[in-house]
Amino acid sequence: MTYYLAVDIGASGGRHILGGLNNGRLELEEVHRFKNGTVKKNGRLCWDTDALMKEIVTGMIKCREIGKIPQSVGIDTWAVDFVLLDKNGKTLGDSVAYRDSRTNGMDNVLSGFISEGELYARTGIQKQPFNTVYQLLALQRQDPELLNQAESLLMIPEYFSYLLSGKHMSEYTNATTTGLVNAKSKNWDFDLIEALKLPGHIFGELVSPGASLGALLPEIRERVGYDCKVVLPCTHDTASAVVSAPVDDKSLYLSSGTWSLLGAELTEPVCTEESRLCNMTNEGGYQYRYRYLKNIMGLWMIQNIKQEHNNYSFDNLCALAMKASDFPSRVDVNDNRFLAPESMESEIRAACGESGQALPKDIGELAFCIYQSLADSYDAAVKEIEALTGTTYEKICIVGGGSKDTYLNELTKAACGKRVTAGPAEGTAAGNILVQMLSAGEIRSLDDAREIVRDSFQIVEY
Repeated sequence: MTYYLAVDIGASGGRHILGGLNNGRLELEEVHRFKNGTVKKNGRLCWDTDALMKEIVTGMIKCREIGKIPQSVGIDTWAVDFVLLDKNGKTLGDSVAYRDSRTNGMDNVLSGFISEGELYARTGIQKQPFNTVYQLLALQRQDPELLNQAESLLMIPEYFSYLLSGKHMSEYTNATTTGLVNAKSKNWDFDLIEALKLPGHIFGELVSPGASLGALLPEIRERVGYDCKVVLPCTHDTASAVVSAPVDDKSLYLSSGTWSLLGAELTEPVCTEESRLCNMTNEGGYQYRYRYLKNIMGLWMIQNIKQEHNNYSFDNLCALAMKASDFPSRVDVNDNRFLAPESMESEIRAACGESGQALPKDIGELAFCIYQSLADSYDAAVKEIEALTGTTYEKICIVGGGSKDTYLNELTKAACGKRVTAGPAEGTAAGNILVQMLSAGEIRSLDDAREIVRDSFQIVEY
């Protein structure tokens, strides 16, 4: 069997997954798992990229130790965050995380250059306070010398691929999340970049998922004990997850994890004013398909509750939520107050109180409030997508770690009134590997890849 390695790094942790075809079925094997999170550095919330790179190499070494050498490796991560490199290929400044507050007020700065309506008409990307365009405007004002010294900008997964191979390219799916790619031309919008007075030369040529960066650097090859290709999959984790979603023209996908991304796969972007007002986004997908979706806060909220109450597991929280299913209060899960609160529990209680609702009295009511509010937000997003696309969808295909959350899946089915399927749980890693296999010619088409997913994993229907 030919092996391919997916390095899938999320905001709270990462994993190395080996995959390959065995009698036409995709088999996955986890070889390494590690934690991730932000650290406070120079007054900012940052990613520890040095620690993450060590974990990437450690996982690659484990492949050799178990005697399963991958033909190629592909890295995917979250979106919007980036690293700047100088003319010598060295990093400039810190890898500031999207949850940092440096972008506060940058939407007002941007409106001095271009209206939100025109920006959306050009890029199709929803307004989120942490979008790369706002981060760059913050950098422009707070650390202009870094931009002046910068030779190139790499999104986080491209940066790690650069450290492995010594070469860098800008991958399309992740680039679209910056708010600086023109939705129709599918390339950097250099007129917009110039209007914002950002240095255009730092934005490298965009390549499609499946592009190869070549072999490992000699020093990396020596450390891991073998050579393999470095391939850019869909480097945005949601784009990789959607590759593995067993969808058709009548299906929506829901990539469920720290964030919930609910949407449809389209062949043309929807950049209308109505779409902007609904805060929908047109992110890039495999083969230039559009991931027309709504970003929803997702399991981040319940993850924070678990951290604040270490004596509860996720199963405990679900069981307690079920017992509190008559609790009436709901919150807007997309409210920015839940992005990085000091205490998620306190913030939810405050939100309930400010809206005149009952305050959660215990952990069960708190958990149910989150779960039901999430399901209700999914329903609202489905209705918006159907109205904006003129399509009635019959099914929601849930992929990612959240697909294992049976209780939330049941609430989603009840709230949305649609068929709901769940799986694969390792959807992002599967999609990453499938793109590597498509690049290698082992799979012929995206349709074939999705058929392999249907044949390889247990897809549960609710």
